[in-house]
Amino acid sequence: MSTDTRAAAPEVRISGIDPHWWRQAAVYQIYPRSFADADGNGIGDLQGIITRVPYLAQLGIDAVWLSPFYPSALADGGYDVDDYRDVDPKIGTLEEFDQMVAALHAEGIRVVVDIVPNHSSDRHEWFRQALAAEPSSPERERYIFRDGTGPEGAEPPTDWTSIFGGPAWTRVPDGQWYLHLFAPEQPDFNWANPEVRADFLKTLRFWSDRGVDGFRIDVAHALTKDLTDPLPSEAELDAIPRDAGQHPIWDRDEVHEIYAEWRRVFDSYDPPRTAVAEAWVERHRRPRYASAEGLGQAFEFDLLTQEFDAAAFKDVVVDSLSLAAESGSSSTWVLSNHDVVRHATRYGLPPLPETVGTTEQDRKQGAAWVLAGAPEDQLDREKGQRRARAATLFELALPGSAYLYQGEELGLHEVGDIPDEARQDPTFFRSPGVDKGRDGCRVPLPWSSTGPTFGFGSSSAHLPQPQWFADYAVEAQEGVDGSTLEMYRAALHLRRELQTDETLEWIETGRDDVLAFRRPGGWVTVTNFGEDDAALPSGEVLLASSPLVGGRLPGATTVWLRESQS
Repeated sequence: MSTDTRAAAPEVRISGIDPHWWRQAAVYQIYPRSFADADGNGIGDLQGIITRVPYLAQLGIDAVWLSPFYPSALADGGYDVDDYRDVDPKIGTLEEFDQMVAALHAEGIRVVVDIVPNHSSDRHEWFRQALAAEPSSPERERYIFRDGTGPEGAEPPTDWTSIFGGPAWTRVPDGQWYLHLFAPEQPDFNWANPEVRADFLKTLRFWSDRGVDGFRIDVAHALTKDLTDPLPSEAELDAIPRDAGQHPIWDRDEVHEIYAEWRRVFDSYDPPRTAVAEAWVERHRRPRYASAEGLGQAFEFDLLTQEFDAAAFKDVVVDSLSLAAESGSSSTWVLSNHDVVRHATRYGLPPLPETVGTTEQDRKQGAAWVLAGAPEDQLDREKGQRRARAATLFELALPGSAYLYQGEELGLHEVGDIPDEARQDPTFFRSPGVDKGRDGCRVPLPWSSTGPTFGFGSSSAHLPQPQWFADYAVEAQEGVDGSTLEMYRAALHLRRELQTDETLEWIETGRDDVLAFRRPGGWVTVTNFGEDDAALPSGEVLLASSPLVGGRLPGATTVWLRESQS
């Protein structure tokens, strides 16, 4: 790993900030390589982010979450990290990182960075040392190496399949095999090794000392593993329950020993650093990740995986608020991110049969539509955008944190028809005919309605942008009454004024397809998930996702009201 010998950036404090700012924050996820390209090399960079700080401030967010910006060969979009304490030269420098943090803090915007602790890249200094060392050496003990099976160890230790498809083990020249739950370029760390644990504490302090306010923890539920012999087959592994903290790979109880140690680091800062876990675990296992003794928050993806349906949305909200009460944390609401088909597109697709897709999650995220070649006749773009706007106002009215993904404020749809030769996601290459990957939500943003990259950069974009981006560009929506961008801006600023206690009260509407709830202070939200218009409660209309007609609430529309005082 590189060692930065320069002095860390001075701590930049945001005056009057509550140490619990994160509990009801609006956090905007930036995928740096696709946000804004200042140097014209086709890849977004830190200077690009700096130039767009005024845009972020005008949007009204409380924090940005940066997906990985570390040195990387991009075998998995930056989640294959070469060096956890540096910036990819194609993206910027540590000095530019400090400038970016200072610029964001000056606007009252906090900074959250991605930490990828389950695996490094195969170009990481430690993994290069491991390959050069002998079996059972200290260098190899930082990762998970095993002897093979069969004659001369020519077969992998198990028949496990990686998350991205293909074998989960790769052989090295001396005959041993290393584990990678994801791509071969992402060898898994051995978290039983104290050296690994100590180095990540150093990384957390490195970025905290540079003014970072929090961390998003990638694959937080996979760090600790029990790989004692004999290892189970894949069929045996799949049959082991994941609900008791004893699965060999996923969500083991001892992972929380790591996060308790991390929490002590976070709490040594003033204000304490925050963290949010990406943990795909059983419902009752989630609160421990979100506890005050652990990471403090955990993503709840349940809303993201639902159809646009009143009963489904209400069930998720009730359940999520219950979990938040159990953990003492706040709920986290997500509709889109860098791993899923954008929600404007998901909501514009017809419900797919249960038999389509490899999992329920895939079926509901529109992966089958992308795999089929993104047929335009299956997508109702106008309906999808209308529903997405309604879902967004529903989400932003809920108590807890809202995590927004870059471009959703423009109403962007998924770019589903990327040519195969332009795709970059390892899922596409390792799962041919099964999954086309996540490139469609990672296409660089359109800032202008014209130009070779719609204002993203001066020359090219690392993923092809469709011509229809012109209609969704910031330039095309800025100052336009009723545009999706202006709706987001109005909602985020109004949300700051209206947010109070983290509670809600459901209001009976008399219709199964209409949800209404009241927040403290007389803030009422009503969402019509159906097609027929609905009656509105009395009160002052503050904001609506679509125009109201004759004092009634149209289908696929959300309205915020201030209750009339009797």
